[in-house]
Amino acid sequence: MDGVFVIEKPAELTSHDVVDQVRRILHLRRVGHTGTLDPFATGVLVVMVGRATRLAQFLSGVEKEYEAIIRLGYATDTGDRTGKRIPEADSTHSAAQLLSDPGMAQEIESALAGLRGEIDQVPPMFSAKKQAGRKLYELARRGEEVERKPVRVCIHEFEPINLAGKPTAQLLKDNHDGTFDFEVRVVCTAGTYIRTLAEDFGKRLGLGAHLAELRRTRVGDFLAQDATTLEQLKVHFAEESLGQILYPPDQALARLPAVDLSADDVRRVRNGLSVKVTNAVWSDGEQVRMRDENGLLVAVAAFNAAESSLHASVVIARGE
Repeated sequence: MDGVFVIEKPAELTSHDVVDQVRRILHLRRVGHTGTLDPFATGVLVVMVGRATRLAQFLSGVEKEYEAIIRLGYATDTGDRTGKRIPEADSTHSAAQLLSDPGMAQEIESALAGLRGEIDQVPPMFSAKKQAGRKLYELARRGEEVERKPVRVCIHEFEPINLAGKPTAQLLKDNHDGTFDFEVRVVCTAGTYIRTLAEDFGKRLGLGAHLAELRRTRVGDFLAQDATTLEQLKVHFAEESLGQILYPPDQALARLPAVDLSADDVRRVRNGLSVKVTNAVWSDGEQVRMRDENGLLVAVAAFNAAESSLHASVVIARGE
């Protein structure tokens, strides 16, 4: 079995837990995912099985979309609701004072606007990012904090979720404990930390802030409404209907341009040889799907403009 499943990650499991459960359900060893979700977060987790695990590099760097609740009032050591409150990082003024400020709506929009576009983010200590071969969260759990280099990310959209058509000034939910919740939608590049975005948003308002909820609603072209729960995966496996929810390798990479090969060219690709192409409209280095006469994915190749050829960087087709 080769392909991609879009799994709905529940809050009680880590991304690694989900992969382990998929392994057990499908009785497969070759299972991986394209991007970790925080343990408390829910939503889209793209899981690859079989030879499709070779496609991770083409699925990991795609655009992501999230819905989140930013809790204004205090920060935590993890940047989310699972962490401990940081007293020294509390607000310079209270969230209630912000709410009573006549210019609050303008302040909120200014804070949102200031974090759109290309920005530098410092990765949180409680993250899986590695530094000197160690995961940051391993150091954080030992009480250590190290200097981290900022990472350039792009926030395409950062806006309040305004389903009722309310003005921004009315979008803060009073929790009656000195904190207020602000629901937002974020569209961003891979590698963006939404926890850090929430903290930076609070800082621009002079408030401590952290994530109360986080849900990933899209990974590239994979949407939350198309996701399958682990329980549903069990049912499909038992009923031998996995084909209804499995994205074949070629479909999983539908955003890449494609070229159909002859049987002779398929053999050349399998033998590690380049394939000449004519009338190509791709840019130099662009990744291209290579398909056989039946439309099945054979490989992903980089286009060489100088030679008008494609050389496979990853071969997915099984040998004859």
